[in-house]
Amino acid sequence: MTQQKITIHEVAEAAGVSVTTVSLVLSGKGRISSATSARVNQAIEQLGYIRNRSAAALRGAESGVIGLIVRDLSQPFYAAMTAGLSEVLEQQGKMLVLTQSGHNEQQLERCFAALVAQGVDGVVLGGAPAQAEKLVSQAQEQGIALVCAARASSLEQVDSLHPDNSQAARIATEYLIRNGHQRIAWIGGSAASLTRAERIGGYCATLLQYGLPFRPDWIIECGDRQPEVAAVTAQLLRQHPGITAILAHNATVTLGCYFGALHSGRTLTEGAVGSYYSQQLALVGFNDDPQRELYDPALTFVSSGAREVGRRAGQRLLQRLAQPSAEVQTLIVPPQLLPGQK
Repeated sequence: MTQQKITIHEVAEAAGVSVTTVSLVLSGKGRISSATSARVNQAIEQLGYIRNRSAAALRGAESGVIGLIVRDLSQPFYAAMTAGLSEVLEQQGKMLVLTQSGHNEQQLERCFAALVAQGVDGVVLGGAPAQAEKLVSQAQEQGIALVCAARASSLEQVDSLHPDNSQAARIATEYLIRNGHQRIAWIGGSAASLTRAERIGGYCATLLQYGLPFRPDWIIECGDRQPEVAAVTAQLLRQHPGITAILAHNATVTLGCYFGALHSGRTLTEGAVGSYYSQQLALVGFNDDPQRELYDPALTFVSSGAREVGRRAGQRLLQRLAQPSAEVQTLIVPPQLLPGQK
């Protein structure tokens, strides 16, 4: 029982090397010096680390196992993306192993090293934080196929897939403008979010295209907690009663805006703008929520196609396994407008 508790991290510490280096020695991949390999193997023997025999037996052959690293599986985009990825891989007899890294750089590296130690054929990165760039060279050294599937523009050195956030915002903004709205606000998201930046870029560009000004005080940064969003929404509508439409950053923000609008005395409308005195408000969100029809009235959403991103990521990974030297591709999944039922 004591032997089974020894971890790869303890082996790395005892040998004075990184977890990735230990993974390379265990998997038999990569360019590791004989001296380093000997030091790692000595630490393994001294600590009594139990090697993954099934992974070791698969050296030089495909294991049929694909790894997935996501920051937070509870986020709707990555939950839907994972489902789409799994569908494609299972059809080809592959098994998906899921890990969650959070926002910690060291944990991301640990997840990657653990997957390598298990002998995975390839890894899908769900999200592309800046620290993930160092995994690219490691994957190349180890001969592991790597694909990035994220919510925003991703790594350039590897195959990547992501939704067209700018186009999604253009579609949403144009939809509102064609329904007569000229005073359109934006609520939600962090200033550090690349997804938000791409969407706001599309929103502002569309307003300018139609000769409508955008006002910085109508672009509100806030978290995802619904009470906070509701309060921010109500305050914005009280300060600027001329606003007739809101674009909401994601599903949670959309729901917060929904309650905030009601608390401020507005009624939600689907479609054309009403009179100033009608106090009607149009609300459009960015979402992959399959329960959008539960809103009353049903709201309009723009889907980022998360499930399709996952499917295409799986297809691209299988292609990369078949053709390791193929040219790197960046694939963008188009958004889709999902109008509420009138």
